[in-house]
Amino acid sequence: MKLNSAQLGKHLQGNLAPVYLVSGDEPLLCQEACDSIRAATRQQGFTERQVFNAEANFDWGNLLQAGASLSLFAEKRLLELRIPTGKPGDKGAAALLEYIARPPEDTVLLISLPKLDGSTQKTKWAKALIEGPHSQFVQIWPVDAGQLPQWVRQRMAQAGLNATQEAVEMIAVRVEGNLLAAAQEIEKLKLLADAGQIDASTVQAAVADSARFDVFGLIDAALNGEAAHALRMLEGLRGEGVEPPVILWALARELRLLATIAHQYAQGVPLEKAFSSARPPVWDKRRPLVSKALQRHSASRWATLLQDAQRIDAQIKGQAAGDPWSGLSLLTLAICGKRLGLPSETGF
Repeated sequence: MKLNSAQLGKHLQGNLAPVYLVSGDEPLLCQEACDSIRAATRQQGFTERQVFNAEANFDWGNLLQAGASLSLFAEKRLLELRIPTGKPGDKGAAALLEYIARPPEDTVLLISLPKLDGSTQKTKWAKALIEGPHSQFVQIWPVDAGQLPQWVRQRMAQAGLNATQEAVEMIAVRVEGNLLAAAQEIEKLKLLADAGQIDASTVQAAVADSARFDVFGLIDAALNGEAAHALRMLEGLRGEGVEPPVILWALARELRLLATIAHQYAQGVPLEKAFSSARPPVWDKRRPLVSKALQRHSASRWATLLQDAQRIDAQIKGQAAGDPWSGLSLLTLAICGKRLGLPSETGF
């Protein structure tokens, strides 16, 4: 069965399931979900704990043996299985299926692993864990930029802090996407708060710029038309030492996709069909974002921007004049829909 993180706390107040699967790419939220399950097992008398790390050459027989053996020290046990790659392999899949078919009594198995992609969720072992009668699947979703201020405010309230809206937004900007950094900064603010009150000046003095910049976040910001945000992320990537070819690869890949879909749509192909036939296909979650970007430019304009990306590639290779970073900034702004009014020979 599936549980979201908001439902987990209430569920853990009742009878525990034999198996929990915690999956997601947000380390802090995954860690806290696992901590909640561990705390619930302790409260309900599960006093023995064994941890297995399913890395290369892991002997899956150890898990089955632990499940089958009787505890020498406690009546109830917690077994933890960590799968860093998210893929147990054939032997692991077989062991998991065998375990969850007949889970041992007085034992809770906590499985933690990264986000399960669509193809993995369709495998026999994953379906058995997600849909099976003996297990609970806790899927952790990242907090997007629009939800981050509210998440920060709730987190500060839990810490006993009352923050102004300006302070909340300042924290959200400075720790962009990095929830672990946000949690750490909130703990720091607890030491500095005057009677639990936090304003912008307190944040300004205490919060480091812990923004987590990534290439795919830059793509999403550009597709969403967030010009200032996208440029800030681009500058952050540059500051982190990410090379121009890496950023250009991501931008060019997205431009090829947009140019192809825009051309098909101009030829009368329904947008949903164009999304499905694209390579790679545009998944449901990203379709609103891509649709918004497609409304910004014509098919010919997307094709022109793809040519601009080729020009930046030549700049990177020293085969054309110009600064690649300036070109990437201009290209990002163009994707956002900003008309720059530059001379035509720039291509932007």
